[in-house]
Amino acid sequence: MSPAKNENLDRNNRKSLAILGGGPGGLAVGYFARKRGIPFVIYEQADQVGGNCVTIQHGDFFFDSGAHRFHDKIPDITKEIKELMGDDLMKVDVPSQIYYNKKLVDFPLSPLNLLKNLGIFTFSKAGLEVLSSRLRPREPEKNFESFALHTYGKIIADLFLLNYSEKLWGAPCNQLSRSISGSRMKGLNLKTFFKEAILGSKAKTEHLDGSFYYPKIKGIGSIADKLEEFCGKGNILRNSKITKAFHNHRRIQAIEINGKEIVNTDGVVSTLPINQLLQKMEPLPPKEILHLVENLRFRNVVLVAIFLDMESVTKAATVYFPDRNFPFTRLYEAKNRNITMSPPGKTSVVVEIPCQEGDRFWTMKDDKLIRMIRSQLIDTGLIQENKILDAVVVRMNNAYPILELGFEERIQGIFTFLNDFENLRISGRNGKFLYTHVHDMMKFGKEIVDEYPFH
Repeated sequence: MSPAKNENLDRNNRKSLAILGGGPGGLAVGYFARKRGIPFVIYEQADQVGGNCVTIQHGDFFFDSGAHRFHDKIPDITKEIKELMGDDLMKVDVPSQIYYNKKLVDFPLSPLNLLKNLGIFTFSKAGLEVLSSRLRPREPEKNFESFALHTYGKIIADLFLLNYSEKLWGAPCNQLSRSISGSRMKGLNLKTFFKEAILGSKAKTEHLDGSFYYPKIKGIGSIADKLEEFCGKGNILRNSKITKAFHNHRRIQAIEINGKEIVNTDGVVSTLPINQLLQKMEPLPPKEILHLVENLRFRNVVLVAIFLDMESVTKAATVYFPDRNFPFTRLYEAKNRNITMSPPGKTSVVVEIPCQEGDRFWTMKDDKLIRMIRSQLIDTGLIQENKILDAVVVRMNNAYPILELGFEERIQGIFTFLNDFENLRISGRNGKFLYTHVHDMMKFGKEIVDEYPFH
């Protein structure tokens, strides 16, 4: 190995930070590095930055590569994003819903709305199940299925949680970690029921918590565009795939780009999928570490976007589809986040189909996939065939990690190994193997840069 000189890394004779991957995680590291005056280069294998968090244009329509939004969860990070985006950021108040039995049910689940949609008999039975489950002694919940059944009872779990989660993650719920549960069902209790009954729509709106931030001009990809602009395009090398990471068991000494160019490194932040990083290391990690990696899986997503000569389809930010008869998990209408995403008088809907590389949906021809999704959406009554203008399919690799039982122990073993590298830090959803969001990526980036230079 003979490391080659790289002008970007030698700028002003200062040590530079190599950031592997130009998705939200890598851009966040670059953003905070630029704020601190730390030289850096972002290496991105695609011809654009943003990873799986971009906005796609199709004719006069725009749509995001997922039902993305920026959540106001960390005040300091929200402040950073507001400063970054300036006037191109607005607060949107559009709750989500669940498609159930040709009806749209509020999500997170709202007790009064459930009563309306389930009917008094099913609602009462479900309510008794929830109450009974809360009164029983709480046993250790070994998986997501036991957590869902204990917390919400069989009726609610079957209708809204278990089938959906199995479609989303591609594994039976008794094989999924309970860490996938999140907090979206927290309002399903007697306190919320009585509050809604007394205060009506005001209480329901507060509970549904449909507020988030979103760009004014274009889609979620505008955040990546602004981060790229702030980082400086000269600090971002596109079409630069990391093919090797050379090390001496203590430090990452150099990286190989596109199988030919070798660049010396000082500090390294990797946002690559954790399995890819380990498999690119030279020399390879011990067999026991590679074995841990073999048991980590990532979920792919196929998007089907349908463009419509209609003013509106729903009023929801996102509509979830727990029914097994639908291969997709959710639908979002781009203009409900930002009206400029569709031409006047028109709209679009995008469905997400989680899948694995090589399976039926990943390999299905675009025209066949579009026909299937069109037919199903027409059957729901949400769209009409004579209103369809066009459709397009987009495929995304490694959309998110699959949080199966025991993944925490495997990840702990992997990071015990990686923590021995004093100049290496890990970020990004697939790097950390966590189901995280844009605000988390910004937080991780800030924390990493705050401790640079690494020792």
